[in-house]
Amino acid sequence: MMKDYYGELATIVYQLSKPIGTALNGDIDYYLERIQANSSKNQRVLEIGSGTGRALIPLLEEGVNIEGIEYSDEMLSLCRDELARRQLTTSLYQGDYMTCQFPHSFDTLIIPVATFNLITAHKGIQLFLEKCVSDLKKGGRIIFDIDLPFYPELGERQRSQYEWDSQKSISVEHEITKIDWLTQEIHHLYTYQLWKNQRLIDTQHQQLNIKWYGLTEIRLLLEQAGFKNVVISADYEYELAPSDSNQTITIEATKA
Repeated sequence: MMKDYYGELATIVYQLSKPIGTALNGDIDYYLERIQANSSKNQRVLEIGSGTGRALIPLLEEGVNIEGIEYSDEMLSLCRDELARRQLTTSLYQGDYMTCQFPHSFDTLIIPVATFNLITAHKGIQLFLEKCVSDLKKGGRIIFDIDLPFYPELGERQRSQYEWDSQKSISVEHEITKIDWLTQEIHHLYTYQLWKNQRLIDTQHQQLNIKWYGLTEIRLLLEQAGFKNVVISADYEYELAPSDSNQTITIEATKA
């Protein structure tokens, strides 16, 4: 069965490769720093695409009043288990961000790693940004990372193996199935195979489409949606201007 989100095996691999608290190039510390730059007491933060809680849980442990929304029930279930194990509580929402009605507005929305590129490929960036504006308080901020193209080759394949326990392992094959330079999208196909004692038990497929944006383009889109004071930073150094497409790019903007 083909899924366009993180299913059971994809969630297990994510947790094995990026356990709770794993920082990707220093992203968790950076997001904590930028959240704390807002001096508002008890500010409300929402992570869109909170997944297993890789970033949400350590931010919660640092005292951030953070909630999360995640489409994948498998990822959210793992996050809930981790919260219970650590005796932490927060509000988690399961479903499509575009249709979710929250009980309150937020001071800050965060979207670490390439989740922004993934969500907007499915939902359309303008509608997504307008929804973000509506969920923020006046003067609230959005902070997110974006991926830029990495010179992919059509048909390029990568294979990896993850040991689950002494009897089970999961093999992953990743293939680039489509590159559309006109719509600025790359389509990725992941095949997950669960093995037990060297016997194939299950196979699951995942299709992820990633959309990329130029820096001037994303600035204009944010301003058109109702944001101002757009700051583009590189390698998790606030206001460090990007100089290379291989750098981690983070965008921060304020609701007008």
